[in-house]
Amino acid sequence: METLAQSISTISPTATPVVTIPLACALAGNGTWLAYLLATTAILLVALCISRYARYSASPGSLYTYVTMTLPDPLSAVAAWSLLLAYVATGSSVIGGFYHYANLVLHDASGHVTSAAGLAILVAAISVVIACCDVKISARLMLWIEAVSVSLIVLLIALVLLRHGAHLDLTQLHLVGMTGSGLRLGLVLALFSFVGFESATTLGSEARNPLKTIPRAVIQSAVLCGAFFIICSYTEVLGFRVIGQNLGENQAPMRVLARVAGAPILGLLIDVGAVISLFACTLSCITAAARVLLLMSHNGLAHGGLRKTHSRFETPGRAIIVTGIATVAPAAILGARGASGVDVYGWLGSLATYGFIVTYALVSFALPRYLKDHGVDGSVPRLLPAAACIAMLLALIGNLYPIPEGPYGKLPYIYIAYLAIGMLWFFISSRRQAQNSPQ
Repeated sequence: METLAQSISTISPTATPVVTIPLACALAGNGTWLAYLLATTAILLVALCISRYARYSASPGSLYTYVTMTLPDPLSAVAAWSLLLAYVATGSSVIGGFYHYANLVLHDASGHVTSAAGLAILVAAISVVIACCDVKISARLMLWIEAVSVSLIVLLIALVLLRHGAHLDLTQLHLVGMTGSGLRLGLVLALFSFVGFESATTLGSEARNPLKTIPRAVIQSAVLCGAFFIICSYTEVLGFRVIGQNLGENQAPMRVLARVAGAPILGLLIDVGAVISLFACTLSCITAAARVLLLMSHNGLAHGGLRKTHSRFETPGRAIIVTGIATVAPAAILGARGASGVDVYGWLGSLATYGFIVTYALVSFALPRYLKDHGVDGSVPRLLPAAACIAMLLALIGNLYPIPEGPYGKLPYIYIAYLAIGMLWFFISSRRQAQNSPQ
């Protein structure tokens, strides 16, 4: 259970019904449930691939570690830069969600709100201090808070479904008004909901019977969260249709659904749980990004000074500070310019998803070679890694062409430009190392 809890708590399932599903609905409309069904299928394929790695290796590390053990240096560099952006952008995204819901709770308590940029800097600063000092927040406490929040959401969803009756919502099932472009963009946000499902692999030998429990945790987290997200997306769209409102335009969907269900207190409790969950996710993202940056520094992909650790706490202090600044800057700047926390969450979350999609594709692509190197070639159907890799590539290509409209249409190209700069640094560094190496 503790191994499964590692992946579940990192996914932060509370945030999806509260923030992500309304954003996906604004794009996919009545096809929101379908976007989550497709995302669950694609993530399950990747989970099956990652579980194969975990069956034969209990070494702790991120997906970057798997790729560097198998693929050529240029592809490893692509995975490294993609994963770094993915964690940093995810952290920026959840900071946007944090200051949005923190202000909702503050308004309820005092009637006032505070600066979005100020809240962004505050939550990032606290996260950096905790990460640098290695002061571990009780994982069990965070898990219980997450469990309570999810339980409240499940109760709310059940009440809404009971009020609607036993009949199905044919408007959703027939995908009325859904467009292909909207489904593609909604799928990106749906994939973002699963970020962190693979984090049980970081436990390594610390887990009990790791070669069995870690693969199970990776697969089970994808299945359980996928089922939860599909049911929530269907019910939220249904609940808002019943009262004649648009889920995609609402800033506090749980409060509206709580009134529909006749239990308004549930909305406030879920919002408080969301604030805590988003803070924990910010800390997790900064810590994970710093770890990736530290590995990149050791492998020559980043400045050597980032390898320096704190003299007392032995944490990668410089890497944590750099990733902390990179994480808070976009959210704070956008917040100061008047962007809503929900928009920041959607934009940066979609950007992060591109990094994860590429990394997941490379991990799936590397699986056959990894198994061959470990003497277990043929232990997995060749169609599995191929299907997972193709699913990720289709998700990426589908959002590059045709070009989407609005801010979401710019995100794939921001990712490509970022990756080009990272790879340019890689080739320059590789050339310098080759020139300086003894003949």
